[in-house]
Amino acid sequence: MLILDDAEQARLKICTAESCTGGLLAALFTDIPGSSSVFERGFVTYSNRAKEEMLGIAGDVLADYGAVSEPVARMMAEGALEASRANIAVAITGVAGPGGGTRMKPVGTVHIACARENRAVVHEMIQVGEISRQDIRMAAVETALNLIQVQMR
Repeated sequence: MLILDDAEQARLKICTAESCTGGLLAALFTDIPGSSSVFERGFVTYSNRAKEEMLGIAGDVLADYGAVSEPVARMMAEGALEASRANIAVAITGVAGPGGGTRMKPVGTVHIACARENRAVVHEMIQVGEISRQDIRMAAVETALNLIQVQMR
């Protein structure tokens, strides 16, 4: 995978903080032999409590914005960066469906954020509609990979 090659050349370590993807991105990285030279760790923070305990997301932020929000995605990426020895952290939080969506946050809404040491956090929201759960999760992973590339430039 090109991202891992580029990260290795730049001597960067990557970590993930995943909610709706449940470790899918971490699994994708670790499927590649030799990824341990780049992939530092992954946090699966499916519940709000896990987001609070593992990534330091404040309960009032979760209450005010909800887990599926730009502020929470940004804080997840920052929290993962802080709680690891990585240089780049990517976070994914969303509604993969088939249930759980609302009018304001329908199924297929996913927030992805990527933090890198000494740089601004980048964020992207995707709304892919009510496609399959697996397709929503894969779209989120693809977007996360793109944001990692942005932060590696």
